[in-house]
Amino acid sequence: MMTIKSRKADHIEICKNERTAPGYCYWNDVRLVHNALPEIDYDDIDMSCRLFGEKLEFPLVVTAITGGFEGAKKINANIASACADLGIGMGVGSERAGITGVCPESYSVIKDYDVPLVIGNVGAPQLVRQKDKEPFSRDDVVAAMELIDADIMAVHLNFLQEVVQPEGDMNAAGCRDAIRSLARDLPILAKETGAGISKDVAMRLKGIGVQGIDIAGMGGTSFAAVELHRAMEAGDNVRSNIGDTFLDWGIPAPVSLVEAGCSGLPLIASGGILDGIHVASAIAMGASCAGMANAILREACESADAVKEKLTIIKEELKAAMLLTGSKDIKALSKAKHVVLGESRAWMESI
Repeated sequence: MMTIKSRKADHIEICKNERTAPGYCYWNDVRLVHNALPEIDYDDIDMSCRLFGEKLEFPLVVTAITGGFEGAKKINANIASACADLGIGMGVGSERAGITGVCPESYSVIKDYDVPLVIGNVGAPQLVRQKDKEPFSRDDVVAAMELIDADIMAVHLNFLQEVVQPEGDMNAAGCRDAIRSLARDLPILAKETGAGISKDVAMRLKGIGVQGIDIAGMGGTSFAAVELHRAMEAGDNVRSNIGDTFLDWGIPAPVSLVEAGCSGLPLIASGGILDGIHVASAIAMGASCAGMANAILREACESADAVKEKLTIIKEELKAAMLLTGSKDIKALSKAKHVVLGESRAWMESI
């Protein structure tokens, strides 16, 4: 039987070494309109923002990557160090392993660094009974928050991953009520994991009291692809075929961002964000903040300095985009003119 530690390690190796994203970059469909006479001083540009009550030096969160095996401690420490130095947010991988005693230090290491916004992680499937598995209680979720001193808890809506995963938890009945119950007195963020959020789901999430949504749309890491590789390795022909069939399932990230905008909630735009122009485009389209994970994974496996260098490049690209759109701060950037082309435009006109 595959252990949770082995599965977590598999995810990292697959994301590092295999193709797990579609060949089409939907964020490249979004083009910011150039301002040839911006009339602002580059040195006066203010990139700071507030998200869930915390100040970020620029609007970026390194979203959930890992935890739950020995190598994850180094990865999370490298990310936390860089995020603390740069003043941006960070999430951790699913904490199911940590709160059940599997390598809890791979998560709690984040407490060694002054990260301004810390996002916890529990999967929606773990909130309801799964065959012979008891659901997480409110106390379990609180324990997950305390393990990393989380400012807000992300509930991951990862059913595409679960349906491909050889050992997946596929009961989705009751998740809405479970999230509603948690959101009554805990700060809860709803997060997809690569397939996006529709307008209908965004409004339902708002209705049950979540404080924000990470849309995590199609275009970044596909966990159908990740689990496809694991299913193939396990010789599970059924799951590997399902993974192949659903490889490009989901709502493109820019489309999902527009769809979820109807909720009026703070939105994290993730799903294929690769550079500072993508971050700027997401803000211009209504995001409160952008999120990325796989884009810094190789650096996270190397060193904190490597992560910081990669994130600094993205920060400077964002600042350049702000100058070139005449945006003196994030509020101005949120109003920057832009056009949407290609497949994303076709989606928006059809959905």
